[in-house]
Amino acid sequence: MSVSETLQSDLRYPAPRAVLRLLKPITWFPPIWAYLCGVVASGAPVSSAPFLVLVGVVLAGPVVCGMSQAANDWCDRHVDAINEPDRPIPSGAVPGRWGLWIALAMSGLALGLGALLGPWGFGATVVGVLAAWAYSAEPVRLKRSGIWGPGLVGLCYEGLPWFTGAAVLSSGAPSWPVVTLAALYALGAHGIMTLNDFKALEGDRQTGVNSLPVTLGPARAARVACWVMALPQVAVVALLLGWDRPWHAAAVAALLLAQLWAMRVLLSDPKGRAPWYNATGVTFYVTGMMISATALRAMGAG
Repeated sequence: MSVSETLQSDLRYPAPRAVLRLLKPITWFPPIWAYLCGVVASGAPVSSAPFLVLVGVVLAGPVVCGMSQAANDWCDRHVDAINEPDRPIPSGAVPGRWGLWIALAMSGLALGLGALLGPWGFGATVVGVLAAWAYSAEPVRLKRSGIWGPGLVGLCYEGLPWFTGAAVLSSGAPSWPVVTLAALYALGAHGIMTLNDFKALEGDRQTGVNSLPVTLGPARAARVACWVMALPQVAVVALLLGWDRPWHAAAVAALLLAQLWAMRVLLSDPKGRAPWYNATGVTFYVTGMMISATALRAMGAG
């Protein structure tokens, strides 16, 4: 990694609270939710494999997502020193190379847990771990791209866990309707991740991270993010109608209309309203994911 270690701390070991902050529990929800969407979409009764459901939830959230947060904070510690100097690594609460060691240890733990989910679960875990490091670490560091970076995170937050939940519970490759909806929601998540980049705008600009807010400016980036979030959901509604699921389609359409209202508020002040939208509009988005998963379950499409 080209990022040199210059941040200093008098501490020798990180406090448990600092480690928890490093792993960012608030970020665990999206992949856990997506994994459960895959479980629901598979059509398999949860009671038939509670161990696989539990291991998958722990793996998707605390372990793989937590690991990715630690890896990202380690590789971004000098960017964070500009944007958010109170974060665990730049503040010294997680001293020395502890951030790196935690990320590496959790990568190993992820692979161990993934092996318990069978070949499909293990393969998905390998992809998730590699993607986390490819996003943050040199020389790949896909985070530098406003296209590939958010796309990779959206895939790993929504599409990959959904696919994994369906594959693990059905003990095989999911059907094309399951894969299609997982891919559409992963594509839409690109816009969510673009909005997440607003908080790092200044540090990204100074350190050469070409996020869309940096390259396009906040107003244009927000409009692009809104289109990217909305269009895949239009496709979901059309597919549900084509699959004779009119009530599910209507519910997803209603949630999309609520998002369009929230998008109007967002566009009035993109940088200031981005955190509000991530708490409001994204709630409508992920609710639509579960409704779509229940439609697949009703179709027996797992």
